[in-house]
Formats: sequence, structure tokens, C-alpha cells
Amino acid sequence: MRIAVCHPQAPFMAGGAEGHVRGLIAALREAGHDAETVSMPFKWYPPSELVHQMGGWRSVDLSESNGEPIDLVVALKFPAYLVRHPNKVVWLIHQHRTAYELWDDPELGDIVGYPDGAVVRSLIHSADRLALGEASRLFTNSENVRGRLDRSIGLDAEVLYHRSPLTDRLLAEDPRPLGDAIVFPSRFDRLKRQGLAIDAMRQVGTDVRLILVGSGAERDAIAKRVAEAGLGERVEMRERVPDDELLRLYLGSLAVYFGPLDEDYGYVTIEGMAAARPVVVTSDSGGPLEFVHDEENGSIVDPEPEAIAAAFDRLFNDRQRARRMGSAGRTFVTGHVPPWPEVVRRLVG
Repeated sequence: MRIAVCHPQAPFMAGGAEGHVRGLIAALREAGHDAETVSMPFKWYPPSELVHQMGGWRSVDLSESNGEPIDLVVALKFPAYLVRHPNKVVWLIHQHRTAYELWDDPELGDIVGYPDGAVVRSLIHSADRLALGEASRLFTNSENVRGRLDRSIGLDAEVLYHRSPLTDRLLAEDPRPLGDAIVFPSRFDRLKRQGLAIDAMRQVGTDVRLILVGSGAERDAIAKRVAEAGLGERVEMRERVPDDELLRLYLGSLAVYFGPLDEDYGYVTIEGMAAARPVVVTSDSGGPLEFVHDEENGSIVDPEPEAIAAAFDRLFNDRQRARRMGSAGRTFVTGHVPPWPEVVRRLVG
């Protein structure tokens, strides 16, 4: 089949969504399909720009290319799923969250602050009902995203988990001895809440260290916070880390921490488990809570510095417990997160 994977791309930015697309394209080609990414530059501000973006995706013709029909379109993210095609499958990463559950969030809401914000929000809701409702099949990448979709516009979907490329690489490695650092790989962003982990490090009582891995708009603010807390020797920041180095960080860590606010899915959780490391998440982390079972393969704690610090210290002091939870996590990922060939089979049908 000739398959177009539609994805909006903010220039010079990359994260889990871009890894998702790369993994999907590779898996489709491995299965013998002719797969190609179709992308448009994405900009989400001011709100009026979102209307232009929506119109662009809605108007593009992907019925054929160079006289050859395109058999299937797979769209993953707003506003790419507005594309029209007689055989459109949507595998939803997330809707445009600041038009939904983050609309009036005092820190994260953005559309709400513009004079035309309410109008644009209404247009997004109407477009989502139309575009997602016309999909021949509708999947989400997690139960969390499925629940948001149902609550927001009343559509049901089938949950389809998948593995990041690094997950399979980690599963192929033998587990290694525990180190003394907690690894937190994620884009430097207010939603990811690196500041909460930094505040926790001010209260630990052991020699545990924290390694923050990523890049993003909040990088300088996070670095300033580390410096002001006097944690320069305990908290390390690494930017633009290649996969080989991230793999080594996972395998050499004590544990993995992932405490974002209401995450959609979260590769970090399953990658930490694949490395046979316990994963510490917060009780409001969203998607990661579908994988972490408290005291079985990780720890679920309140989103408070004291609770996070106590979890870090306990792992540092009780290595046997950490190894047991890490081993359980690896078993969980192997049994509950399907490999790419199964994902492709379900998507393509």
C-alpha cells in the first residue's frame, strides 16, 4: 500500500511525536508498504494562525500523487487529522490541549488570553468533531488520550500502545548494575515540570543525583533554578543527547523519574522499564499511570517535592527493592506494549 503519514512539524523542534512518526514510517516500510511523511510547518500562536493551519490541512489533496493513488492516510496530531481522504485512519497523539483541558490553566493556557481566543476555540472543537468523526478508524496512543476525547467531543476510540525505537534497543540489552543517579529525559517545558524535580533534590537526604536530559524553551529558566538552589554538583543538565548516550544513561541509572502534568503517553516511562529501572511518577502524571503500578514496578507519589525526595532516597537506600521493581517493569513492557509489526497490522487492517 501507498501510505501517507500526516504530521505537523514545528521547525527546529523535536520530541516524542516526531519519534512516533519516525518509528511508524520505519515499521510501515519494514512491513512492505510504500510510506512517506507529509508535513507542514506548525505554529500555534497567535490563535488566528491556528485557523490558517487548519485550513491548510483541510484543503490539501492527498487522493493521489504524480498520478498514483494514495491508498491510506494516517494522521496523528492536530491539525493534520483535518486532511480529507476516503481511507483516513487517525492515531491520535493529542488534541490541541489549550483549546480543551488546559484552556483556562493559569500557567499553561494561551489561547484564552487573546481577544479572538474563544472564537478560535469554538472553531477547533467544531473541526475536531468533523475531522475525527469522519475517520474510517480512530485510535489513541493511551487510555488518557482516549478519555479526553470522549469527555471533550463524545467520540470513542481504540487504544493502541507502541514502543519507541529506544525501547526495543533497551529490551535487547542485558540489565546492568544500578547506579546512583535518577534520570529524567524530557523536553524542557513547563508541562514536564523539571522544576518540581529540582525542588525535590533540595530535600533529599542521600547522595542521590539527578540528570536532566533534553532541550527546549525552558532550558535557561531550569538552569537558573538549579544554580539558585546551589545544586550544581547534584543536578546535571545534558542537552541534545544522541540515542546511544541516552541508552547508556538509562542503563547506568538508579531509577527514572517522570513527573509531567497529565502526560498523553510518555516514552520515558516505558523506556525506563525496558532498561529494568524502577520509574517514579506523580499521581497527576496522566499516561504514565497506565504503566506504573505502585510498589510493583515503580512508585506513584504526590506531586510534592517532599514526596518525590522520599521516593528518591528510598530507592538509593534499598537497592534490592529497586532491582525487583526494575525487573518487574521490563516484564510488564514486554507483555503489555506491542511491537511494531502488531501495531502496523492493527493500523492498516
